Amino acid sequence: MKIFNLLTQLGLSILIKIVKTPLFLHLKKIKIIICFKSIYILLFFMTKKIWGGRFTQETDNDAENFTSSIKIDKNLYNFDILGSIAHVEMLSKQKVISPSDKSKIIVGLKKILKEIESDNFIFSHELEDIHMNIENSLINKIGTAGKKVHTARSRNDQVATDIKLFIKDTAINLKNDLIKLQKVIIKKSEKNINVIIPFYTHLQRAQPILASHYLLAFFEMFARDIERIDDTIKRLDESPLGACAGSGTSFNIDRFHTSKKLGFKKPTRNSIDSVSDRDYVADSIYTCSIIMMHLSRFCEDLILWNSAEFNFIKIGDSFTTGSSIMPQKKNPDILELIRGKCSLVYGNLISILTNLKGLPLSYNRDLQEDKVPLFSAFETSLDCVRIFSKNLNSIHFNTNHIIKTMDKGFLTATDLADYLAKNNVPFRKAHHITGNIVAYCENNNKNLSSLTLKELQKFSNVIKNDIFNFLSIEKSVSSKKSYGGTSTSNVKNMIIRYKKMLSKSKN
Repeated sequence: MKIFNLLTQLGLSILIKIVKTPLFLHLKKIKIIICFKSIYILLFFMTKKIWGGRFTQETDNDAENFTSSIKIDKNLYNFDILGSIAHVEMLSKQKVISPSDKSKIIVGLKKILKEIESDNFIFSHELEDIHMNIENSLINKIGTAGKKVHTARSRNDQVATDIKLFIKDTAINLKNDLIKLQKVIIKKSEKNINVIIPFYTHLQRAQPILASHYLLAFFEMFARDIERIDDTIKRLDESPLGACAGSGTSFNIDRFHTSKKLGFKKPTRNSIDSVSDRDYVADSIYTCSIIMMHLSRFCEDLILWNSAEFNFIKIGDSFTTGSSIMPQKKNPDILELIRGKCSLVYGNLISILTNLKGLPLSYNRDLQEDKVPLFSAFETSLDCVRIFSKNLNSIHFNTNHIIKTMDKGFLTATDLADYLAKNNVPFRKAHHITGNIVAYCENNNKNLSSLTLKELQKFSNVIKNDIFNFLSIEKSVSSKKSYGGTSTSNVKNMIIRYKKMLSKSKN
């Protein structure tokens, strides 16, 4: 076995030198490279595992493939290398390793980073994960010094650190995209400040509101989503690096140094919790789930409004698709797909919660499965927020059609009841009187604005000629001046306030 390993390492060394020659680079243009790569990969896979000191048998191939996570966690390469650089700098500062070894390790890690980013790095399933792939490559590059990179840490604290760094980076991108979406909402609200639409309860017409007021309701939802992102980052902003396998280490390390170096506020306080905690993964996926739920609700309304039955809006051709059989169709497929992808993120949330619910402390291999739902949730949310922003920007309100339909549904019935209440009729009685008037309109195929004063006074002698000010759609909207109401003055003030909020954002 020792002779075999020596031959394997020798073969690797020769191949590494060969692949760096100009001749080999030229051969990359022709099929002969396939032969070199095949030999290299074969020898690479035959190397003994880094953790294999106490084992006498090679890992079964199926078991090896089953336990490997490199297809997924290789996305963490950048954060893994950042963590390793911070770690060895600390080890050198604490005189655990020499300055010379530190320099060699950092140079080697930076070379590996360039190789991965230029797609010249070969990932091995035998080495299981991104951490061992990078460490093995480092050892092959710089020799004995590379074997010191893992001093005073474990893959347990290493992966937890990588994931936290990934979340911090990705969550900020998601936050910035939400801010961009809020800016689209503000722009759309300003452009349509005079458009009045009905709002709905139980999918029945309720009262008239400004379309801008409706749009700004989602501004508020996405503002809460941004707060959730900030809260998620705040809670995870503690570095697990140095917790090792779960009990800490006997080496004289400085965890506060690495925490600061990696941009964390402080190190975690309990080594067991440090390696077993995945609350931050669940937090992140939950936040993505709420974002997707808000997008899905927005999409649902826009899908309805785009139908011939509502005809409130027109979606730009660039964000609709046609039918394979019906030539007249113009389908809101982008919005429907976003609505559908919401369930995918919900599934990710259930996946991580189910994974965590029965785990004994501390680290268990089950936690390897935390990255699939995490990466999926972020990727889906980022894609959906970005495409929805562009889709929303393409939408136009069919103002003329909306105006023609505003008499439907007795939208000012509540205003009529309020008028009676303001004239000393108890509101519950005013509600009953208004209900009788609505029933009369339905039986006589009329709407509230078409009733005469004489007809209205049959139901209450309190009603005077000024009632028609309350039955006007425009005046109904302008009268809702309570804080947070739909009056034009309120909405304009809120737009000013929202702009100030956005100006303070980092986007």
